[in-house]
Amino acid sequence: MNTEHLSRQTRLRVISLSIGAGILILGTKYLAYKISGSTALLSDAIESVVNVVAAIFALGAVIFAEKPADRDHPYGHGKIEHFSAAFEGSLIALAAVMIWWTAIKALDTHFRGASTFNPESLGKGLAVNVLAGCMNGLLGAFLIHMGKKQRSRAIEADGHHVLSDFWTTLGIAVALLLVKFTGILWLDPVIAIIVGTLLAITGVKLVHGSSQALLDMEDPSVLEHLVAVINRVRPEDIIAIHELRTLRAGRYTHVDIHVVIPEFYPINRGHDLAEDFGKLVIAESGLEGELHTHVDPCQIAWCRQCGVDPCPIRSEPRTEAGPITVESATGAGTI
Repeated sequence: MNTEHLSRQTRLRVISLSIGAGILILGTKYLAYKISGSTALLSDAIESVVNVVAAIFALGAVIFAEKPADRDHPYGHGKIEHFSAAFEGSLIALAAVMIWWTAIKALDTHFRGASTFNPESLGKGLAVNVLAGCMNGLLGAFLIHMGKKQRSRAIEADGHHVLSDFWTTLGIAVALLLVKFTGILWLDPVIAIIVGTLLAITGVKLVHGSSQALLDMEDPSVLEHLVAVINRVRPEDIIAIHELRTLRAGRYTHVDIHVVIPEFYPINRGHDLAEDFGKLVIAESGLEGELHTHVDPCQIAWCRQCGVDPCPIRSEPRTEAGPITVESATGAGTI
């Protein structure tokens, strides 16, 4: 079994674990609501419904993203993971609306004297809910770790969502303790409204981040990492680089780069130099992807930056030795 197959199996197991754990946590949170009748705890349970649905969608996204590139999708199917993250953000926003609606109804019920909230059972309900929240915290941290390790945007987004649910649970617990000790029962649905607002913010952030990825927004951290690797492994006869571009499709990173080489090199030597350089950069960067190079002859215009010696066409000595920067690497390459 090759490494890629093992990685695929790992991703599928991680998402399957997320689904199973999400169902268990949902059941626990609903039990906490039934014990106490708290609208705030119900809002937490509604959020867990979103967790389960999002995890199921993420499983489908991960499976689809594994499909190899084909004629219709030459860059593969990895961008489906960004759709998954955007879908999850939309579900979170929908959950926020549902929580607001439930909380407003609970406020109306409270002021009409028909509330089902049982403050006497709040302690037991809170204990059960905090237990579910701790499970969420562990699950969220695990998903974020595995999402980054496996370079899966769908898994990482699911982890951030689950972890935000953990902090929400802790916030609800602290607020409901205030309700228990002050006896101000209308604070319960007010807390739920606050929870809904925080979830709406989380959902909007997820949708925005995913939309930028779908629009191929450049990732500055990837560029900085690539330039650092290039400075470390670049041979003397890669005189300069420019027009560095990256495109992320799920876990796969496509890199395009122009390399300046001595113009007196034969075509086959220049080709092999560029190909070997591209493979070395990808291997040393730890990225799963490919690097396409476009070869530019130096045209005796880069002598001040060229360290090739001896050089039969040099017109002036090297005077500008130094590391490549992100700005020069992504620029047009003019002298």
